[in-house]
Amino acid sequence: MPSFKVAILDMYKGEPNQGMRNIHEILNRYAEEKELEVTKEVFNVRQQNQIPDLSFDAYISSGGPGSPIDLEGWEDAYLEFLHSVIVYNENHKHKKMVFLICHSFQVYCYHFKLANVCKRMSESFGIFPMYKTTDGLENKFTKLLVQPFYAVDSRKWQVIQPDLYALDRMGAKILAIEKERPNIPYERAIMAIQFTPEIIGTQFHPEADAEGMKFYLKSEEKKNLVVENYGQEKYDSMITLLADEDKIPTTQKNMIPVFLDEALSQHFNLVH
Repeated sequence: MPSFKVAILDMYKGEPNQGMRNIHEILNRYAEEKELEVTKEVFNVRQQNQIPDLSFDAYISSGGPGSPIDLEGWEDAYLEFLHSVIVYNENHKHKKMVFLICHSFQVYCYHFKLANVCKRMSESFGIFPMYKTTDGLENKFTKLLVQPFYAVDSRKWQVIQPDLYALDRMGAKILAIEKERPNIPYERAIMAIQFTPEIIGTQFHPEADAEGMKFYLKSEEKKNLVVENYGQEKYDSMITLLADEDKIPTTQKNMIPVFLDEALSQHFNLVH
């Protein structure tokens, strides 16, 4: 059976979460569907300063709590790792693929000075439509998603006001933005970027599953948060959306797996 190595960079700082479970389940399902031996190794980045080497075929860097702009001591090694991937890919035919989720996405945007990374007026938590840009409509990582597609969004921070010159200089493409809020005078956040041909990131959670989200939404704390910020009707709508196979399940099945397909093609020398 062919083997495939994936590094999971755990950015949750020891806090309880559904994200790591989701990532493992996606990789397990992918291995079964592709009849692959997927070797997974978890690196505790923020608590133990663990950083993977460049021997892996794919890297998935998770979401996590806290500020993406206040230094905690682990950032230098993490950013050095990301830079080493970029340098490696510039000098090798077969590339290393990286997927950055939420907190990881925000850290990347802030430290590479690609946009304004700042705190939101209020926490975003729930299931929301994401709108593909013109680039996102035909991009291989988002092409299979409908317009708009739905995803789990859970964040206190936001990436807005992109530096288009900086993005263009690295060849980056904005793939999706936040839903329009006509009654609120705030800029729509950037929700997905392909930073380089091999590094993609999302500010939403493409790994999230409906069952995990139901668990969160039915907790008293999260239910109250949604009802206070959006109202009971919005909360009920979220519960309904979780039952729709065309929403969260479709995003989960058609984003990270497409990323893994690309990494697999690099691994087995199936590049064009």
